[in-house]
This record gives sequence, structure tokens and C-alpha cells, in this order.
Amino acid sequence: MPIFLTFLKIVFLPIYLPWRLYFYALAWVVGVLENSSQNAQVIIGLRYTRARSRDFISFISATSIICIALGVATLIVVISVMNGFERELRDRILGMASHATIEAVNGGLADWQGVAKQAELNPEVEGVAPYIQGEAMLKNGGALSGTLVRGVDPASEPKVSDIGEHMVQGKLSDLTPGDYKIVLGAELAQLLDAGVGDKVDLMIPDFSVTPAGILPRFRRFTVSGIFKVGMYEYDRGTALLNIEDAAALYRKGDTVNGIRLKLHDLFQAPQVSRQIAGQLSLSGLYYVSDWTREHSNFFKAVATEKTVMFLILSLLVGIAAFNIVSTLVMVVQQKQSDIAILRTLGTTPRGIMAIFMIQGSVIGIAGTVAGLLIGIGLALNLQPIMFLLQAVTGQRFLSPDIYYISDLPSQLKWIDLTKISGLALTLGLISTLYPAWRASRVQPAQALRYE
Repeated sequence: MPIFLTFLKIVFLPIYLPWRLYFYALAWVVGVLENSSQNAQVIIGLRYTRARSRDFISFISATSIICIALGVATLIVVISVMNGFERELRDRILGMASHATIEAVNGGLADWQGVAKQAELNPEVEGVAPYIQGEAMLKNGGALSGTLVRGVDPASEPKVSDIGEHMVQGKLSDLTPGDYKIVLGAELAQLLDAGVGDKVDLMIPDFSVTPAGILPRFRRFTVSGIFKVGMYEYDRGTALLNIEDAAALYRKGDTVNGIRLKLHDLFQAPQVSRQIAGQLSLSGLYYVSDWTREHSNFFKAVATEKTVMFLILSLLVGIAAFNIVSTLVMVVQQKQSDIAILRTLGTTPRGIMAIFMIQGSVIGIAGTVAGLLIGIGLALNLQPIMFLLQAVTGQRFLSPDIYYISDLPSQLKWIDLTKISGLALTLGLISTLYPAWRASRVQPAQALRYE
């Protein structure tokens, strides 16, 4: 427990300091306004906010600030996690997939070298690489598993993917043609109980006629490497071969399934795909696709969930902000005699409204600032906090067997912080309108009748 408390102190130290600085700054601003401003409404509103009374109204005001802070912090953390998941999904998917692909309409791309040269003429294309892809079954002893087999060129594959950077054993360059070597995903290798140097049997859904009858085609491969990209879909279901070995296995001859492209800007993939389709001399024979089409369901789902979570958690901020209504209504009820005296001294109803709108807005600002500080601190330290909780509880929160990503990524964006703070401040301002309007309607004679 002392270690846990020490960790929390270290994590929230950046929040503790800004809290003190914030209150010092707030006191300084109030002092400047009181000394230099001639606006009586601002001075009175800030004095009501700064009053240190120990009554129930002060408790409600503090509760309103805490609720707004928690709502804003929760919204920041959740949206940051959604951003992190979107980024990790995009990076890991595109680390194994490609920004764009060119395939033949008839299923086999013969003159792929010429097509690759034409594609490289586009200034947005950073690298090209051919591939052969098919389904297969892998067997090692009694272990059996289906997999997606991809034939790659070890020399050009690093130009379009970062699979070489995720090799935990062996190297991608070990896939030399004619040696019939194979690289397995980490989860797939564990399932097959296969390590580097072991032999595995690879069978494909194609049949050969032999004297013993019709048999599925298979070939024995030697495991030369294991990769781990951190995404269960690929680590569990992908195996890599040399493209020449894959061509011999699938009887492709000199053809390939297609060409993979890597672009300088992955977000320009739809526009570049259309440009490349127009650049190909016989564009009707080729089909050009990009990652926004092939994996659109992932990113549309994340975008939809992010929007829905923002709306749902915005309700929490709204509920917290409207606590200001009850606070100000009670303040108005308590300060009726003060309001009446101000009215007899010449303060207009609009001035009375301004006093209580300022008081409520300061509560909203204080809660928003506190929520921003807490939310940013949590979002920046979310990963070590999760590791600590996993170590304390002994439970893994995100199992790789269930989730695409087994860690908890977080990405802060200024645009999200701006939206969240703007929402909280706007709701806080709106919640002051009704109590301030009620205060402006107080009649001096009736309020002072029993004073």
C-alpha cells in the first residue's frame, strides 16, 4: 500500500502543482478586478464566489465544482482512450496490410513489374511490393490450425509494411526462395507448439490426383522466424512465405495476386487510388483499392462509438453543470435582502442578473479547469496506472484472446480538449440564466418588508 500511494503521488504531482497555481491565480485576478475595475457587478459576483461561509450553500457549490470536474475528466479520459484505440488499430492494421492495392480483375496479375513501375510514377507512392495470398491449413504433430498464407518478397516487403520490425525470432530475409521456409505469428506458433527450426505441414484447398486417389496438396516447411505485431487477428492467423515458394505452392507461375502500395500520406489513399487507376493504360483490367475501403468497418465502428460515448458522457457534464441552478436558486433566496438594497441603490435588473451569472460562471470555470487538469493527468498516465492495477489485482483487464488490442492506449488531442471545455463552460453559463433571471425579478419592497 505505501508503494501504491507513492505511485499515485508521483502520477498526480503535475496536477497538484497546477491546482495551487490555479487558486493563486484566481485570487490575484479577483484582487485586480476589485482594485481596478469600476464594474460593481463583477466585484460583487466575484466576492459572492470567494465567500468562505460554512453553510449548506457553500457545500452545494463545492459539490457542483467536484461534479463538473469529474464529468469533464471522465469525458477526457474516455475520448483519449477511443483516440488511442483508433490510432493503434490504424497503425497495426496498416503495419500488416497496405495503404492501397492493385489487383487484376481476372484474378492473376501477370505483368506486375510494369504495373508497379507505372504506380511508382505517382509522387505520393513511397514503395511497392508484390504479394500472393491464399488460405491454408497448418499442422504440427496433433495441433492443427487454419491460417492466411501470404507470399512476400523479402527485399521489397519492408517498403510497404513494418513486419520486419516486429520479428521476435529470426529475420524476414531468411525467407530465401526454394528453401521452403515459413514465418509464423506468435499466437499461431504457440498454438501449433512450433519454434524456429521445427517442421510444419502446410495444406491448401487444392487437390492432386495420385494413384492413391485425390489428395489435398501439402508441403513441409521449416519455421525460420516468428513475428508479433500486437494484434491478435494477425498474430493468430497469418503466415509468411517467400513469394516464389508461394507461387509454386498455389501454381501461380509468373503471376501474383496483386501489388501493395505504401503512400507518403495514408489519409490521401482514396485520392491517390483514383489517380493510379487513371494512370494505368488499361485501367479496365485492374482494380485499385485502399485501406479506407478494405477496413472501413473497423474505423466506422470506432468513429460511431466515439461519437456515442461523447454524447452519453456529455449528459454527465450537463447534469453536473445544472447543479449550479440549485446552488444559485438557494443563493438568490438567501441574498434577497442584499438584492433589494442593491436595487434601491440604483442597480438595474440586468446588473442583478450579471452578478449571479458571474458567480455561476466562476463555479463552472473552476470545475472545468479542475476537470481538465485531472483528465489530462489521467490520460497521460493511463498505461502505468493500468499496469499497477493489474499487478495489484492479479487480473488482466484486456485479454488478447478477446480484444484486438491488449493494452490501453491513450491519445490526447487539443481539438477534443477544446470541445469538452467549451461544452462544460457553455452548459455552466446556460445553467445560470434562470436563477439570475429570478434574482432580477426580486421586488425591493417585498424583500425588505420583514427586515
